[in-house]
Amino acid sequence: QVHLVESGGGLVQAGDSLRLSCVVSGRAFNNNAMGWFRQAPGNEREFVAAISGSGRIKAYAGSVKGRFTISRDNAKNTVYLQMNSLKPEDTAVYYCAVRRGYNGLGQNVPSEYDTWGQGTQVTVSS
Repeated sequence: QVHLVESGGGLVQAGDSLRLSCVVSGRAFNNNAMGWFRQAPGNEREFVAAISGSGRIKAYAGSVKGRFTISRDNAKNTVYLQMNSLKPEDTAVYYCAVRRGYNGLGQNVPSEYDTWGQGTQVTVSS
């Protein structure tokens, strides 16, 4: 059984920072591609960031590039999303996802990932 559990969301003001964590249970994390996505009310789930199994290759959505940083600690089965200079438009539920059996850089579409966490709410006030 594979489980992903996100944490670290909350209510912050514009310009503040948050760090999201996603702990992956089981062998699903081992050098597998990971991604962060987000979904605001009324919107489709959108790509935020992805990281390869080794952690050496990363990709970001244009809207967060330069403000967000994805990283992983394979010893702790954890992937992180450091979010700086938060804006009200970053408000959404943030989800982490794993693409099992693939250690490259995952694509920026939700269908590429096979297991998801339950999400953590991030709310940024102006």
